[in-house]
Amino acid sequence: MTIRHLQIFIAVADCSNMSAAAKKLYISQPTVSQVISEMEDVYGVKLFERLSKKLYITQAGNQLLGYAKSIVALFEEMQHSLSHASEHQTIKVGATITVGNCLLPGLVSRAEAKYPNMGVQVVTDNTQKIEKMILNSELDLAVVEGAIKSKDIIVKPAVEDQLILVCGIDHPFWGKDSVSIEELSEQPFVLREEGSGTREQFEKCLESKGVSVYPKWTCHGSDGILSAVAGGQGLTVISKLLADNMVAQNKLHIIRLKDAELRRTFNLIYHKNKFLSKPMLNFIGEVMEGN
Repeated sequence: MTIRHLQIFIAVADCSNMSAAAKKLYISQPTVSQVISEMEDVYGVKLFERLSKKLYITQAGNQLLGYAKSIVALFEEMQHSLSHASEHQTIKVGATITVGNCLLPGLVSRAEAKYPNMGVQVVTDNTQKIEKMILNSELDLAVVEGAIKSKDIIVKPAVEDQLILVCGIDHPFWGKDSVSIEELSEQPFVLREEGSGTREQFEKCLESKGVSVYPKWTCHGSDGILSAVAGGQGLTVISKLLADNMVAQNKLHIIRLKDAELRRTFNLIYHKNKFLSKPMLNFIGEVMEGN
């Protein structure tokens, strides 16, 4: 069974006549008849009833028709995509929230300006979900801040980042230069959702000191976290890149942790079996320039 078989079958179904289908496809009528007979033999069913020189599609034929149209449409989409690949190549890039907010907009703009034939589609989510999308080949590559668990994914350090503890103007810590990890015990915190690399790193730090905090507020995005902290809802640990603007506006205050330094690396990741096309290699080069 080939795509050509399916294309002929669809033409016969549309025309309800083998001669008309043959004319439409610029092939001979015996060729059309042979193809339909071969398909009926393969599946052991009648695809058309022949009554009074006219063809009527059977129930089995209708069932095959649905599949055939989907398969042929997908095949034609593939051909179109590949035939235009040299003109415009798009890569699918994932990023965690911090990376997506801070680094990726400039990185993508720079890459697309440097390589006009390269397009970039971006998905932002937490580390767990981005990792899953890489494993399922839904993304070509990604830049994340969290730890990657799968051994099937290549991880390359790309950009250094620093996490900072911040509070709003009404918090008791406002004006303090530093606090210990122990002083954070039972403090209300505004945190990212489970699966976030930022939250995971902070919780590991707390765990190592035997300290727990009160997760009062959970957000999926940095803007919500910063607004909640500035509004007096608690402390947070967040990328310095994200907080710098509100710190400069005196809406947030940075407190140094006496007994911990939360530094991390944004990592470039992709599946170990992924074919690295030229656009992917070009984009990887742009990412690694920041290392």
